[in-house]
Amino acid sequence: MSTVTETHDRTGEKHTAAPAPGNTARLLRRWWPAAALLILFVVPYSALPLPGLLDGPLGSPGSLQLLATCLLFGALATGYDLLLGRTGLLSFGHALYFAAGSYATNMFLLEAGLPFAVSALLGLCFGIALALVLGSVSLRVTGIGFSMVTLAFAQAGSILVSRNPGGFTGGEEGRAAPADLLPSWLVGIDHTANLYWVALGYLVLTLAVVHWAVRSPTGRVWEGIKENERRVEVLGLKPYGFKLTAFVLAGALAALGGLVHLLLTGGSTPQTTTSDFTLSLLVMVVLGGSGTRWGPMVGGILYTWADHRLGDLAGSGAVADLPAVLRVPLSQPLFLLGVLFVAVVHLLPGGLARLPSRLAAVRRRPTTEKLPARKARKENGRP
Repeated sequence: MSTVTETHDRTGEKHTAAPAPGNTARLLRRWWPAAALLILFVVPYSALPLPGLLDGPLGSPGSLQLLATCLLFGALATGYDLLLGRTGLLSFGHALYFAAGSYATNMFLLEAGLPFAVSALLGLCFGIALALVLGSVSLRVTGIGFSMVTLAFAQAGSILVSRNPGGFTGGEEGRAAPADLLPSWLVGIDHTANLYWVALGYLVLTLAVVHWAVRSPTGRVWEGIKENERRVEVLGLKPYGFKLTAFVLAGALAALGGLVHLLLTGGSTPQTTTSDFTLSLLVMVVLGGSGTRWGPMVGGILYTWADHRLGDLAGSGAVADLPAVLRVPLSQPLFLLGVLFVAVVHLLPGGLARLPSRLAAVRRRPTTEKLPARKARKENGRP
C-alpha cells in the first residue's frame, strides 16, 4: 500500500503530498531487516577500514572470520531463547547438542569416510535424537530440578569427550576435520567469504524458524506455559509435549550450529561441551533481551565481538604500561565482560532490545510533564 497521496488544486493539476511521518516510521520498521540483510550480504566485497572495531578492512579474511563467528553465536543465542525466553525453561546443558552436531559429523567423516553432506545430515539427526531422548527425561521434572538434570547430562557429555573413548573425540586436544573430505569451496583462507555466507545463512534460517515457531499456535502455548503452566493444564492441554517440542527444536538448531562451527574452526573442540559454554549463551540472551525478537541475536553478536576484542585489548602494550592497580583487572577479559554485563543489567533492565523504547520514553517525558501545568493555566484563565 503506497503512503504517497495525490491532491488536486482548483486548476485540476495533481500534486503529490509528502509521506506522513507515521507512515515513514512504519515503513522503516518493516523493511530495516531486509536492508540489514543486504548490507551483511555484501560485507565481503567491502574494504572499509573500521579501526578499533576490527583488526583489518571489513572484507579481509581475519575480519570475516570474526564476523562469521559473531553471526554464528547470534543465531545460537536466538535458538537458546526458545527455551529461556519463550517457554521459561532454564537449561544448563544446551552446549551438549551444539557439541553433538560438531563431534558426530566429524566422526562420520573421519571414521566412516562418508561424504560431507551425508556426514552433516547424520550429525544433525544425531543431535536431534539426543535432544529428544535427554529432553524426554529432563522434562519429567520442573523448575530448578530441570536445570540440574540438564546440567548433569552436560557434565557427563563433557567428561565423555575429555576421556576420549576409543580415540573418537581427541580428548582435550579436540579433533581436526579432514580437509580433503570437506567441500573445497569451504576450505582455506581464500574461501573465508564463503564461510561467512554460510554463517549468515544459518543466522537467517534460525531467525526465520524461531519467528515462525513463536507465531504458531504452539508458540502461543509456550507463552502460556511461561506465564502460568497450571493454567495451561486447566485448559485441557498437556504442557509436557509442548515443552519437549521447544526442547527438540532448540536442540536441532544448536546441532546445526555445531556443523557451522566445525566448518569455521576446522575441527571439534572440547570447550564447546562445557557448562561454561551454556552460561555464555545465557549471558548473551540476558544481555540482548530475553523473550524479544532481535535481542538474543544482538546480545550474541555483541558478546562474541567483545570477547575477541577485549582479549586483544588485555594483551596490548597500552594496558601493560598502566599502573598495577589498573593493569591487573584490565588484563583479564572476563573481568571486562563482567563489568559490561553488570552495567547493562543495571542500566538497561530487559536488555539492549529495550533501549529504543526507553529512549522514546525519555523523549516523551518532557511533553508529558508539561501537560498538567498547561491544564492548570487554562483553568485559571491564563494563556
